[in-house]
Amino acid sequence: MKPPPFTYHAPRDLGEALETLAGVGGKVLAGGQSLIPMLNMRLAAPEHLVDINRVAALATLEAAPEGVTVGALARHAQVARADAHPLLGQALRLVAHPVIRNRGTVVGSLVHADPAAELPAVLAVLGGSVRLARHGQGERDVPAEEFFVGPMESAVRPGELAVSAFFPVLPAGSGTAFREVARRHGDYALAGVCAAVTLDEDLHVASARVACIGVGPVPVVADVTTECDRRPASTVDWAAVTRAVQEATEPEGDIHASAAYRLHLVGVLAEQALKDAARAAAQEAAPSPATG
Repeated sequence: MKPPPFTYHAPRDLGEALETLAGVGGKVLAGGQSLIPMLNMRLAAPEHLVDINRVAALATLEAAPEGVTVGALARHAQVARADAHPLLGQALRLVAHPVIRNRGTVVGSLVHADPAAELPAVLAVLGGSVRLARHGQGERDVPAEEFFVGPMESAVRPGELAVSAFFPVLPAGSGTAFREVARRHGDYALAGVCAAVTLDEDLHVASARVACIGVGPVPVVADVTTECDRRPASTVDWAAVTRAVQEATEPEGDIHASAAYRLHLVGVLAEQALKDAARAAAQEAAPSPATG
């Protein structure tokens, strides 16, 4: 199929891009891996398409002690190669196929807000944020818990452009993991869970959080620190902990999987992801062997 008619704009700098969006609105084209299929299937019919691929200032990736800032034109593959954030890398390896990762953008995936996508869950579990800009009004940072409004709906307002996303670095002694199940490699997950666990100096659980995909209208975040009861990670009953995760989800059935099966998957995947993250945290927190 062919997309409906639209007027094409190709701004060459951020100011021009913001001015164009303020003037005519329309859809923003970055990687296009979600937008182009939607146009071709007539699921979206914008009158204007604003292609930001010539705005070189948005193709950035900056790592700092407090976290990683990903510009709007940073591709999945670019971010994965940089290995700047462990959980980002784990999630990006699960995103579709190499040809998609070569073109698709991290920020574009966040704005698309697909409840089955991996990157919104990463931003949510880390407590990250998305920076939005508007012509003549400066920028605003929207935290993850406010950014994802509903299925395929984000907090980006008409005339705004998502210019970057910030993924905080976890404290020392932290580990992360991402587990999901898909019918075929590269397909959208039937359900998925990313986990972040932080241990104290005695290897007791100081913090444990998960974010689930495919089981709610937005990424479902569950803080299970209380359920871990500050116990040593090796003695935590992770299967019992994951029951709290299942209770936080609201899966729906479709032609691919029933609601009951998705609920079961969440329990299994949450247990696996939390165990993996706890093991990684223990290795991170373990003292280095003495050298002589």
